Amino acid sequence: MPSLEALLGSRHEVVAVITRPDAPAGRGRALRPSPVKERALEAGLEVLTPTHPREQDFQDRLRELDLDAIPTVAYGALIPPAALTIPRVGWVNLHFSLLPAWRGAAPVQHAVLAGDEVTGATTFLIEQGLDTGPFFGMLTEQVLPTDTSGALLDRLATAGAGLLVATLDGLEDGAVHAVPQPAEGVSHAPKVHVEDVRVDWTAPALRVDRLVRAATPAPGAWTTFRGKRVKLGPVTVTDASLAPGVLDGDLVGTATHAVRLGTVRPEGKGEMAAADWLRGLRPEPGEAFA
Repeated sequence: MPSLEALLGSRHEVVAVITRPDAPAGRGRALRPSPVKERALEAGLEVLTPTHPREQDFQDRLRELDLDAIPTVAYGALIPPAALTIPRVGWVNLHFSLLPAWRGAAPVQHAVLAGDEVTGATTFLIEQGLDTGPFFGMLTEQVLPTDTSGALLDRLATAGAGLLVATLDGLEDGAVHAVPQPAEGVSHAPKVHVEDVRVDWTAPALRVDRLVRAATPAPGAWTTFRGKRVKLGPVTVTDASLAPGVLDGDLVGTATHAVRLGTVRPEGKGEMAAADWLRGLRPEPGEAFA
């Protein structure tokens, strides 16, 4: 959304917006538009919602619009060759890493999980490879020790919106040119699934801390207690020592130091303070997360 707002406030003419089709949401599972679609309609813009960009009707409409460029942010679908050639400049993508590091769907989550101290955003020209196209511009952003992927992504989205507009400005003025990505420093950031973020309490505390922060807010790190799944909010590393997974109040043991739980979301319940949840459960001495 920050990029759309920045483009609407820029000198560039936004003639249409591409976003995902309406999707089921809420208890009634009624179809709801994406926030991007809602904002675009509010601005009086045409909205294109193809199921996939290979659809012929979608590509025909892009040709009719006579586009210079298609700025893209977290679109989530590979653009077919026939569509890549439609805009004169191309599809200009805003990606939330310092390419060629963390190519893929989840660059911010992987940066937090890896313990990166610095990350950033890159604008580049989309080509057939996954995030391999030549880049136009970059910005850097410090990764704070307490950052969740959600908090970090919020900052990158805001700063990246300015980078995206500056890139389009430079392309229009002839001041910005595509530069091939370096061959060194390539890493990959595939989508993070629920099964990837089950906490391993035999891992060091630092690894547990990073995993939980990387999975916040989605897909949500989790563990089990008494056979039921429990989602975990960010934890705090302490100096205490406990056996891996063992509970002592709101402390949980790891391979190194214990971590203090913050919030939890037990199966079938809402989010609550871990201390309150555990007080109600009254774990037996030595009882542990699995």
